[in-house]
Amino acid sequence: MELIPALHDLGIDARPGEPDDLVDDHEVPCVAFPVSTDQVSAVLREANSRRATVVVRGHGTKLAFGGAGPAPDLLLDLSRCDRLLEHAPGDLIARVEAGMPLASLQEVLHASGQRLGIDEPVPGSTVGGVVATNLSGPRRLHTGTARDLLIGVTVVLADGTVAHSGGKVVKNVAGYDLGKLLVGSLGTLAVITEATFRLHPVPARAQWVSASAQPDALEPLLARLCHSQLAPSALEIDWPRDGVPTVAMLLEGSADGIPARIAAAQAEFAMPTTVDDDLDWPWQLPTRDVARGICLKLTCRLGAVAGIASAAHDLGLHVRGAAGTGVLYAVPGWTTPESLESGLRTLRDLTRQQGGSAVLLTAPALVRRRLDVWGPVNGLAVMRRLKAEFDPGQLLSPGRFVGGI
Repeated sequence: MELIPALHDLGIDARPGEPDDLVDDHEVPCVAFPVSTDQVSAVLREANSRRATVVVRGHGTKLAFGGAGPAPDLLLDLSRCDRLLEHAPGDLIARVEAGMPLASLQEVLHASGQRLGIDEPVPGSTVGGVVATNLSGPRRLHTGTARDLLIGVTVVLADGTVAHSGGKVVKNVAGYDLGKLLVGSLGTLAVITEATFRLHPVPARAQWVSASAQPDALEPLLARLCHSQLAPSALEIDWPRDGVPTVAMLLEGSADGIPARIAAAQAEFAMPTTVDDDLDWPWQLPTRDVARGICLKLTCRLGAVAGIASAAHDLGLHVRGAAGTGVLYAVPGWTTPESLESGLRTLRDLTRQQGGSAVLLTAPALVRRRLDVWGPVNGLAVMRRLKAEFDPGQLLSPGRFVGGI
């Protein structure tokens, strides 16, 4: 508790943790609410001087991602660092604070006919949370992930040092690309406070073409669609536990060009299709409760998507994800830790044979403490050396990343 008056003396709002502030079921002694990079720096300097461990939160939608760590001493809440700092429509770039909700950013950008090409599989995500987890949705096929769109960052290291990487132009080759290293690191290396992205124009028209396929027709259908010349923005699959797979292709472009591409897509599907301009086609994670539910992330080579999806479905999972990039999310119907462990082991063997992996993306803390969240990972020694360089005191989100980093 003595950390709270110290932060107050620095002009930073802080309070004791409340029930909504639990981190991996741990109560948090102190929650700090900085409003700028300078205040984040001051918080981390104070925490470092006390050897206090820190977990970062935006809106808290993805705190159940990664391993379950020990009880933190400080929860660093970035929800008040939520400004759009700069938007240069002519240069197609935006610089934004990490606590800004992704949906709010998109709304502002859309007013200028632009967008950040990152979907929101978890509703309520902040920009910082999307970068920290590198979570992607359907448009990954067209625009890539946060790692591909990020061109600059401002970060604060565990000792309070502020660092910058990249710039405000799309092409920037000066110096080490710190930003790309931090994408997906779950807040274990540094605290991202600002991010600069390259943007894309909002297309004049966008429509989904979808069809329900019989399981034995899924592999040839996906093969045709993946090798077509239609240049889709997304190619998705949704296969409920008690149903047949639906395959959907998102076509975006000029108002004049879309009808012909839809006709070509229908010919490639070679089965009855539905054309829909409802862009809220169900592409969010197939779980109603990200904080307490269980969701797996399965990756594989493109040619194996149908096989992996079929195997997961046969094991009792609802499978949904990007058939065009080999990234699937799956929610099991398993009810016991033993069945989860067995199913995860089977999926890891299958995905490894197909050049991918099976990760326990999100689960209750008790489950994540019992099971190996990540599975076999290459380059662990390098990751540990990076952690030692960036955070020698092991103060930032300890235990959350690969290998207990």
